[in-house]
Amino acid sequence: MYTVSIITLSDKGYEGKREDLSGPYIENYLKQNSSFSVQSYVILPDDKEMLKEQLMDLCDNQKIHLILTTGGTGFSHRDITPEATLEVIDRHVPGIPEAMRWYSLQITPRAMLSRAASGIRNNTLIINLPGSPKAVGEILEYILPSIEHGLDILNAHASECARK
Repeated sequence: MYTVSIITLSDKGYEGKREDLSGPYIENYLKQNSSFSVQSYVILPDDKEMLKEQLMDLCDNQKIHLILTTGGTGFSHRDITPEATLEVIDRHVPGIPEAMRWYSLQITPRAMLSRAASGIRNNTLIINLPGSPKAVGEILEYILPSIEHGLDILNAHASECARK
C-alpha cells in the first residue's frame, strides 16, 4: 500500500473563505483504490516557501510515497505550485504532466494553459493536479494505473518495467 499526501493550494481556501472541493475529491477517489492510503490532507495559501517546506517534510521526514497537489498551476501571479515543485525535486518526470495535458486537451482546449509539473524527491513522487474537481477526477482515472506501476519501480517492488 502506498502512502499519499494531498495538498490544496488556495489563498481563499486557506483563509476559510472558500470550500475546497478538489482535495476531498482526491481523498475520496483514492479511498476507493486499495493501493493507496491517504496519510494527510492540508490546505496551504499560494506561498512558495510554505509549499516547499511542506513538500520537503513529506518527502524527507515522513517518507510519503506520493504527493498530489491541487491548484496553483495556472497563469495567475499567485500560482506557484510548479515552481515550488521544481525547486524541491531531484529528478524531473515530464511525461506525467505531458500525458495529463494531452488527455485533458481531448476534453477542453484550455488544458494547454496548465503549467503542472511532476518529479521525484528521494523515493517520493510529486504530481501537480488541476484545481477543479471535474478535471482532477478525469486526470486521476487516466494516470493512476501508470502511477501505481511507477511507484512499484521507484520503491523496488517491480524490476521489469519494459514488459508491459
